[in-house]
Amino acid sequence: MIRRHVVVRGRMQGVWFRDSMRREAERLGVAGWVRNLADGSVEAALEGTGEAVDALTRWCERGPSGARVLRVETREEPPEGLEEFRIVR
Repeated sequence: MIRRHVVVRGRMQGVWFRDSMRREAERLGVAGWVRNLADGSVEAALEGTGEAVDALTRWCERGPSGARVLRVETREEPPEGLEEFRIVR
């Protein structure tokens, strides 16, 4: 089990990025959360197997249709034992 903190920079507002990420996380079996930041970026915490977290991180590099991802910043963190993926408002 690993945890990765992710910040996705680019144009993510108005393209259902958070909800699309939640659906992809659930499909991959990744727990965590995602939220919008004031500067228009998206921040997330991802917990799961290394393979699943890597797959969701790669998904973040392109995002849903209409997103324009410029950069994805990541850092590893100690897992907290999250059990579901949620959108933080």
